[in-house]
Amino acid sequence: MRKKLCLRTLFVSMAALCCLSFTVTGEELDGRQIMVLADERPDGDDRHSIMKMTLINKRGRQRIREVEQYSKDYGKDTKSVMVFEQPADVKGTAFLSWDYDNPVKDDDKWLYMPAMKKVRRISGSSTNEYFMGTDFTYDDMGDRNVDEDTHTLLGKEKIDGRDCWKIESIPVDKQDMYTRKIIWVDQEGHFSLKTEYYDKDGLLKIYRALVFKRQDGFWTTFKSEMDNVSREHRTIMETSSMQYDTGIKNRMFKVSTIQRGRIR
Repeated sequence: MRKKLCLRTLFVSMAALCCLSFTVTGEELDGRQIMVLADERPDGDDRHSIMKMTLINKRGRQRIREVEQYSKDYGKDTKSVMVFEQPADVKGTAFLSWDYDNPVKDDDKWLYMPAMKKVRRISGSSTNEYFMGTDFTYDDMGDRNVDEDTHTLLGKEKIDGRDCWKIESIPVDKQDMYTRKIIWVDQEGHFSLKTEYYDKDGLLKIYRALVFKRQDGFWTTFKSEMDNVSREHRTIMETSSMQYDTGIKNRMFKVSTIQRGRIR
């Protein structure tokens, strides 16, 4: 199963704890192999979560949004839908994403805005826009194939007392929004504990996993932060409810479904 290192819930199963940091030949893993471990860690066949987004500007003013999210794996592809429940000005807004494992196939993304009563397809340069005022772009909200970047192991470091691999990831596509990322991958859980995003002007933003624990055999991040240092703005994501393998129906991930505004 595949799951992105940045925004969405970040998990790893108990089975992943049995994975060693070395190959069967005794050689240390290289950067790509570590990122494959992170990308392919088990996280159930489907996931349902209730989250709160807190958007904080440079003056400390906060905007809070309540969101319900569903996602399901289809082989190595993943489909996700996110619906805003509160506040009233964004209620019914829905974001649908079909993320493909094939690195040469563009993901499909749609945004439904109830005020306009129509679906907007997110493609091309629009994927670099910030999602609903947060510090995550539409591209950040999806799943990225390992081979869309080249990965170099820079070494090992401790983050908040946890052993991590430090990886530099550089996009193959030179037109990518980010020129590089530095990712600290937790050696036990194989999820991103911290990620620094750089563009042509330098450090753009920093992601941190703040609260995480095992639930139902999976490592789950219950609180994370994206600190956009370039615009002095932060987004805090908090998960209040998380369920795995609930048998989510395929109809949840249709464009016609998100036009209803409420996903059930």
